Amino acid sequence: MNVARSAHTASLLTNGSVLVAGGGVNSCELYNPLTGIWTTTGTMSTTRSSHTASLLPNGMVLVAGGYNGGNFLNTAELFDPSTNSWTPTGSMNAARAFHTATTLSNGSVLVVGGWGGVINVFLSSAELYNSITGTWTQLSNANGPRTDHIACKLLNGKVLISGGTNSSNVLASAELFDPSLGTWTFTGSMTYSRRYYSAAVLSNGTVLVAGGVDNSGTTKNSAELYDALTGTWTTTTNMNTIRQWHTASVLLDGTVLVVGGSGGSSYLNSAEIYNPTNSTWTTTPNMTIGRKDHTETVLSSGTVLVAGGTDSSGTTLNTVELY
Repeated sequence: MNVARSAHTASLLTNGSVLVAGGGVNSCELYNPLTGIWTTTGTMSTTRSSHTASLLPNGMVLVAGGYNGGNFLNTAELFDPSTNSWTPTGSMNAARAFHTATTLSNGSVLVVGGWGGVINVFLSSAELYNSITGTWTQLSNANGPRTDHIACKLLNGKVLISGGTNSSNVLASAELFDPSLGTWTFTGSMTYSRRYYSAAVLSNGTVLVAGGVDNSGTTKNSAELYDALTGTWTTTTNMNTIRQWHTASVLLDGTVLVVGGSGGSSYLNSAEIYNPTNSTWTTTPNMTIGRKDHTETVLSSGTVLVAGGTDSSGTTLNTVELY
């Protein structure tokens, strides 16, 4: 990349390019998979890290919240791939970072939780962005505050929120948001409490979560599956390596690639693949550099783009690798 970045976002655009935004800076760039070239594009209005980026049905990307080095943000802005420019849109009701943002089936974006305007104020609030009007609507709160959680849109349109932490504990609890009713209900809790973990929705609708750190501070290699039909979790085969702050994505063949993260004392260059058919993990060749706070994007071709992050020395990276 042209700029080193960590805790940034990467969005696969409808034209096949990848938009990388922020990560301790306000600059953005586009990756062209056909040429392998990065091009600087329009700049956001403010520096952002630990924000969210959501692809909208009209092909634009909504960036919301984050941290600018001094303050948590409630501002949001839209990237238009047809002009490579950013325009401001409605601001959220609450400033937040480390939240989740999920594009719903109707094109709205659900934002949940995160750190609030003061460090260690964790939010239970949720709000909905209307991509047609550019406005935010406050929703009923989730059942408890959480940050460092993960949100997954299920095949039935509901959103599963799991894990993370509140001000006291790392969480195993999970809850469901029903967009048709605007309500939150508890569902089964994970077997283990987790933050800094990964989650991926498999082709059959099951959710795979893996790794993370539990309430005792132990980095885990365990994995479990959420059955959306029964609302229950079952353990599956452990990963080969303990890891937190890693990434995971579903490949075109339905397997899940887990990449990098921290194994405790150092950052990992290792990667492994979960096969849902036989519940096995298989190691892949290592990346060149161990990294966390990177992004992992499955390109239209099926190749996986890993970009940026931080290495074990604390250096922010501009390096990119393809799998």
